[in-house]
Amino acid sequence: MILCLETATPSCSVALVHNGEVLACEEDPKGQNHSEKITLFIDSVMKKAGISYNDLDAVAVSMGPGSYTGLRIGVSTAKGLCYAVSKPLIAVETLHAMAYGVEPHGRAALRVPMIDARRMEVYAAIFDENVNKIKDTEAVIIDGNSFADLKKDHHIYLFGDGADKCAELFANDDKITVIKEFHCSAKYMNVIAQRKLDANDFVDVAYFEPFYLKDFVPGTPTVKGLR
Repeated sequence: MILCLETATPSCSVALVHNGEVLACEEDPKGQNHSEKITLFIDSVMKKAGISYNDLDAVAVSMGPGSYTGLRIGVSTAKGLCYAVSKPLIAVETLHAMAYGVEPHGRAALRVPMIDARRMEVYAAIFDENVNKIKDTEAVIIDGNSFADLKKDHHIYLFGDGADKCAELFANDDKITVIKEFHCSAKYMNVIAQRKLDANDFVDVAYFEPFYLKDFVPGTPTVKGLR
């Protein structure tokens, strides 16, 4: 069994997975309450499934890209559990897990999960109909000409909070569908986490760090005396 933690976006989510099947899931998509919710959600899914922490085979965590604070909360919680019960740690790329959360229609469909990276920039990757990555994760600025080459031969599905803010750009484009209000969820980690468990594909609990993609740049303090 794998305990999956998702905190890379405003959604906080925990799922318990066994042989690729989701046994229990707790989530709150409303935002930025990870530190308050995550341990409660972990306790809840474990009780729902009626298992102890010693019954776990591994802990899986969404590795990013995404929110700096959210990622650090998720990774530190996952590491703490791994140390406490001597279980291995699995890292799952956030966008790859998101790609399992939609079911496009047609063989020529492409899945493009997007995470908001502020302004018109998003973190995005592109996956084919079999959820194979065909374009690596990157930070990109989206405009009306984005995906012009790809949509010649494919129908493109955009989803995630990064896609929501781009919806108006593609409102009249019949080759691009924006799936609105799609939220990251730990339950979408099930396939990848199980595959990595079966392959003993673990990361070092002591040295693993989230995949931030961009360096953190703090804002200018606005409190008088701190400028």
